[in-house]
Amino acid sequence: MSVSVQTSSSAWVPEFVLPGRRWRNWGRSQSARPVFAARPRTVEEVVGAVRFARERALSVTCVGASHSFSAIAAAEGVQVDVSALSGLIEADAASGRVRLGAGTRLHELPALLDPLGLALENMGDIDRQTIAGAISTGTHGTGIRFGGLASRIVGATLVTAEGEVLSIDESSELLPAVRVGLGALGVLVDVTVACVPSFLLQAVERPEPLDAVLDEVSERMRGADHFEFYWFPHTATVLTKTNTRLPADAASAPLSPVGRWVDEALLSNGVFAVTCAAGRAAPALIPGVNRLATRLIGDRDYTDVSHRVFATRRSVRFREMEYSVPLEALGDALREIRMLIDARGWRISFPVEVRATAPDDSLLATSHGRESGYIAVHRYFRDDHHEYFAAIESILTAHDGRPHWGKMHTQDAASLAPRYERFAEFLAVRDRLDPHRTFTNRYIRRVLGP
Repeated sequence: MSVSVQTSSSAWVPEFVLPGRRWRNWGRSQSARPVFAARPRTVEEVVGAVRFARERALSVTCVGASHSFSAIAAAEGVQVDVSALSGLIEADAASGRVRLGAGTRLHELPALLDPLGLALENMGDIDRQTIAGAISTGTHGTGIRFGGLASRIVGATLVTAEGEVLSIDESSELLPAVRVGLGALGVLVDVTVACVPSFLLQAVERPEPLDAVLDEVSERMRGADHFEFYWFPHTATVLTKTNTRLPADAASAPLSPVGRWVDEALLSNGVFAVTCAAGRAAPALIPGVNRLATRLIGDRDYTDVSHRVFATRRSVRFREMEYSVPLEALGDALREIRMLIDARGWRISFPVEVRATAPDDSLLATSHGRESGYIAVHRYFRDDHHEYFAAIESILTAHDGRPHWGKMHTQDAASLAPRYERFAEFLAVRDRLDPHRTFTNRYIRRVLGP
């Protein structure tokens, strides 16, 4: 199906388009003031928003949950908020394929999928994002046999700069580009996800010696369905989490409501907020606080439905940079980061997060063509992150690192092109779908070129 843009008076303003207001992302690392803000409720209104922007020679930038730390959603012309395009559109429980509105939040999916006996194959540890935003930025979880969320997209509907509504499926040569499209190819209005039968996860969380885990990090990643760990700087301990997939009818042993509240609301968020604020006021306290955190958090074993184990609540605001590196470089990269922090004398309150995923054939997936390890570094949102992030970035780029598109980094098209063997192919798709650069902003121009 296609809906063509038609010329009309430049005075025409749809009711769902309002004057732009100041926008800020969740991490308070980006802000913008678009000229107009549109919140379309239907595909036809998305077409109208694009038409409205083109008639005024304004750019279009989509926004979902505003959870990206990079400026990928910072609109200059017309900000198109896809949040109202949400919910289950159609489903085939037999094949496991579900079609979802682009603005559907990941945390809403269990209520939609559970009645069908389905679940996402893998998830990240935050579920506040819209599904369109999550796939467009390459959001991933952990599990060396599992790709990021975009790898499970088998279809999508895209509104192009010409006002065409393109239905893209697995037979289309466009799908590998559209899966992780950065918002640069058009407006995603729905996506079709290949889900899996519902399953449980047995989670074993425990503290372990950092050096021992790094010595065998590739084997640990390959030896579990899902393995990840957190290292609190200034300590010799990591908090490991090993998840084993179990059938949906296996015996469950979930955390009690009180236990989950104590861990997530009280320790992981409440106490952590206090320690971040205290560490900012008195940095000398941070090493001791981090050592205490490794004793208070973790060391538990529970079994629950997959989404309750994958995702955790995060209420302490932070800023984040994450890079993927070849899996075999993961241990060396983290050792260099530890030595750097010690040498600089920094006091870092937030843990370093380490994960891994399978290769992905999406053109701009950070795991494209290789088993990938991920290193994510964070700073409390009130702390100055610049020196820390820049120094870590130098280490990770030296290991052929690729930055997460939705997280902070300083790479540009010239430095990114050699890191993606099909980068030029993506640019060719962009030229085909958006030759006049309707879908752009400062970030897109930096990472893809003008």
